[in-house]
Amino acid sequence: MDLKQLEYFIAVVEKGSFSKAAIYLSLAQPSISRKIALLEDELGQRLLERTGRGVRPTEAGQALLSHAKLMIDTAATATFQIKEMSTAVSGKVIVGLPHRVAEGLCVPLVQEFRKRMPHAMISVVEGLSVSLRDGLINGRIDLAVLFDPPPTPLLSYEKLMREKLILIAPDHYPLKSQISLAELANFPMILPGQSNPIRNLMDAVLLPQNICLNIIAEVGAVYTALKLVESGIGCSILPESALKHKHTSNLRFAQIGPPVMRNLLVLATPKSRPTNRLHQETAKLLRELDFRA
Repeated sequence: MDLKQLEYFIAVVEKGSFSKAAIYLSLAQPSISRKIALLEDELGQRLLERTGRGVRPTEAGQALLSHAKLMIDTAATATFQIKEMSTAVSGKVIVGLPHRVAEGLCVPLVQEFRKRMPHAMISVVEGLSVSLRDGLINGRIDLAVLFDPPPTPLLSYEKLMREKLILIAPDHYPLKSQISLAELANFPMILPGQSNPIRNLMDAVLLPQNICLNIIAEVGAVYTALKLVESGIGCSILPESALKHKHTSNLRFAQIGPPVMRNLLVLATPKSRPTNRLHQETAKLLRELDFRA
């Protein structure tokens, strides 16, 4: 059994006749008939039966059909991957990063990308996780790092990191080292807007417990919230890594819980679009980055 025999067999079944398969394959009909006859002799089974309208697979032929398609697809994938290995990685890949991740990791990402794949180009798209997720689904982005995305059958998620949410306050606020969920209601809060994954996470934990926060302002980005807290206007609930920002030297913080609220950072890729070597190498690079930096 060889791949050509299987290819001819699939064509005859799908076209419903030897003559139509011959036209489709640009071959003489007798050569296709000989290949199918040799295949039947090898397997010891009739694979096709003639009808008034052409041919159709027998029970054995139907069983072979699914295996034949899988073998053809596997061979094509293997050929593509092996050929790619013999050449330098090239092309363009579009990577989506949330603003907070991009600020800390865009430089090391691009630097390492250039070292590993000098013949390829990387395009970094910054935005909120919600818009980056839409870009993945719509085909505008190849792969992305997302915070707490909702599940969807269209995307695959791979966990990169989890981190705690903490209470951050201006320097003049007296804070205990640990704050209960109920005590959060006592602080004037500057929080990300309701489309933000951090806000969605907080609402999912606090609202079922009837804990209503005193929200005095909503903003679109973590660092905007930090600047407002630093100015003394109010407090915020943000990921622990936010304290590594350069504007946080004069801020206080406290642990929250129990329970501890943790956000989730994932590597997201589309399920429906095939990946190539460039996408695979870029995903590998993203997995190696230190997202706590």
